[in-house]
Amino acid sequence: MPPCDFVPEKYESYPYERVQKIREQHVAPSLRTYYKKPLLLHQGHMQWLFDHKGRRYLDLFAGIVTVSVGHCHPKVTMAIQKQLARLWHTTNIYMYPAIHEYAERLTSLFPDPLKVVYLTNSGSEANDLAMFMARVHTRNFDIISLRGGYHGGSPYTLGLTSLTPYKHGVANGFGCTSTMLPDVFRGPWGGSHCRDSPVQTVRKCNCTEGSCLAKDQYIEQFKDTLNTSVPKTVAGFIAEPIQGVNGAVQYPRNFLKEAYQLIRERGGLCISDEVQTGFGRTGSHFWGFQTHGVVPDIVTLAKGIGNGFPMAAVVTTKEIASSLAQNLHFNTFGGNPLACVVGAAVLDAIEEDGLQRNSEDVGTYMLLELAKLRDKFEIVGDVRGKGLMVGVEMVTDKDSRCPLPTEEINQIWEDCKDMGVLIGRGGLYSQTFRIKPPMCITKRDVDFAVEVFHTALQRHMERAAAK
Repeated sequence: MPPCDFVPEKYESYPYERVQKIREQHVAPSLRTYYKKPLLLHQGHMQWLFDHKGRRYLDLFAGIVTVSVGHCHPKVTMAIQKQLARLWHTTNIYMYPAIHEYAERLTSLFPDPLKVVYLTNSGSEANDLAMFMARVHTRNFDIISLRGGYHGGSPYTLGLTSLTPYKHGVANGFGCTSTMLPDVFRGPWGGSHCRDSPVQTVRKCNCTEGSCLAKDQYIEQFKDTLNTSVPKTVAGFIAEPIQGVNGAVQYPRNFLKEAYQLIRERGGLCISDEVQTGFGRTGSHFWGFQTHGVVPDIVTLAKGIGNGFPMAAVVTTKEIASSLAQNLHFNTFGGNPLACVVGAAVLDAIEEDGLQRNSEDVGTYMLLELAKLRDKFEIVGDVRGKGLMVGVEMVTDKDSRCPLPTEEINQIWEDCKDMGVLIGRGGLYSQTFRIKPPMCITKRDVDFAVEVFHTALQRHMERAAAK
């Protein structure tokens, strides 16, 4: 494990057993924990987490893609401490400097005409508002999303979320239609030149430069949805530039560009869900939509925007934002002084620490190193992603692409944790390891993580051979 000169404080709260008992009795059971024996985490420092016994872990999941610049980053910590002593909360009925300073700074990072921001508190809330804006502005109702997408867990956004584990047996999704996911690894079409990534699929294709047959086929499916499942006019289309919860799924190049054009022909707005891909995580660009060569009508932000502080945003045009001004639309906590100061400090840290460039350099290095494991192990079906938005999909074999059984994936996952590396899970069958660390991670950290993953895979092969 790479060295770390940070020394955590001594843990002085409840014993592990009491914490477990309290959780069983008083914490909502839908809030599930990772691992057979859940971790009791006590402190964090940049890319590292420490449990109640002082053991150190390399965090490759960043609080579900939320800790962007590093746990307890000193610049963000100092900014919030200073603001805590000045002003916490007034709401938007008064003016205060922080929201205006942050709004100007944040919107300066977007291309025209995306220059108006509405600050909220969570990604679900931001996507909920984006849906509402699209419907109010267009006076249309239907919104299209991609299967496998995750856009929130509120009753409104659950209609857009297309992953069965998040669906409850209650009415939701009125006016929401899902369409085929253009997944070039697991879908019906895809090949070795489709996606914007240093690593392509092992599937072969006959495409030539500038021509992608898979993209054309998926666009035909998109057109079919427009022609059969929605009215002639729609409110909008929402998509993540790279799907997050579904395991860093990437689309064929130019798919989003053509999909946006088709939606706008139907009077709809295009919404880019940047909750996971934003703020330089993809490396080559600050926003994920820029990697697709498109400019959305609405962009939603959360997670990395506050490095773990609860805040989110909807960025749009003045014209679309003005649609909500016809009546009152209010948010008590959105854009509070603490949140805005944190948001500004996060932008400072990204710029001063060179984290977008680091995401590109270290992310590319990680992808290429993981691709070597894909080539070595039959159960590593796909390695994909861009920057520090990485997915490793596990299969029984590369030909069938059948998901590796859950119990086998669990063993690999637990082994990685026991060796000091924390990674996430995703995909419809929870078959994909999600690697989305704080953007301050180093190549030395990557070497350690890849070595751990290699050992875990080797152990799995030994267990399988012993059966």
